Amino acid sequence: MDQFLSIGSTLFAAEGHNEPSYWGFASYLIVVVGFIFVMMTLAKKGINNRVFKNPITQLFEQLFLFIENMCKSIIGPHGIKYVPMVLTLWLLIFVGNTLALFLPFSPTADLSFNLGLALLSIGYVQWEGIRANGLFGHLSHFAGPKLGLAMIPITLMIFVIEIISELMKNVSLSLRLFGNIHGGHMAVEAMNKLGESIYVPFGAFLLPVKLLTCVVQAMIFTLLTCVYLSLVTQHGEDHGSGHDDHGQTPAMAH
Repeated sequence: MDQFLSIGSTLFAAEGHNEPSYWGFASYLIVVVGFIFVMMTLAKKGINNRVFKNPITQLFEQLFLFIENMCKSIIGPHGIKYVPMVLTLWLLIFVGNTLALFLPFSPTADLSFNLGLALLSIGYVQWEGIRANGLFGHLSHFAGPKLGLAMIPITLMIFVIEIISELMKNVSLSLRLFGNIHGGHMAVEAMNKLGESIYVPFGAFLLPVKLLTCVVQAMIFTLLTCVYLSLVTQHGEDHGSGHDDHGQTPAMAH
């Protein structure tokens, strides 16, 4: 196994670096996306049955229900429409993280890839915020509460701080994922070096912890995406539900 990993590192590493070259990174990404499509194709074969007997179909059913419950509980009843996006992020991150358990590199161990996922997530949040509240309505929530004309400098200060905070979400999402996955690789390599003299791969003992990290990091990324979506779309939903409550109050009073 160690020989296989060393050969893979030699083939895909860039000259003078431990990280893979562009084509090496693309190869790992193709493996991740290809594995997801194969699993989805196998799961699709059991969908026509009234009762899912295909174990892969059952696995995807439980994953869908998990993501659906997370979206609805965090975003609200309208969160059901965000399930495809959140589920896609979950699969890509989780499979990418799991790949790191068996290969010397993973797409999610690359900061640029994680930053791209973060930009996609935060960009989608801004798009949904504009759709829910309009462009000016979405921008106005960055300015905080209405303080009047006398407090315009404070409003502008709040607006700038909120914009910077929104941009930093990309850094937070990408660095967290990169640090945990790349750090896991470094920890395994360090522990394996300790056991070189006695031919014991101590890094293998970290496998349960790394597997837990794969699940937790995929959950944190998607959970935060749901939280961000709830912050920019909940206002419109609350406003609409508020009208319904006003309409029902007289009947409840009687």
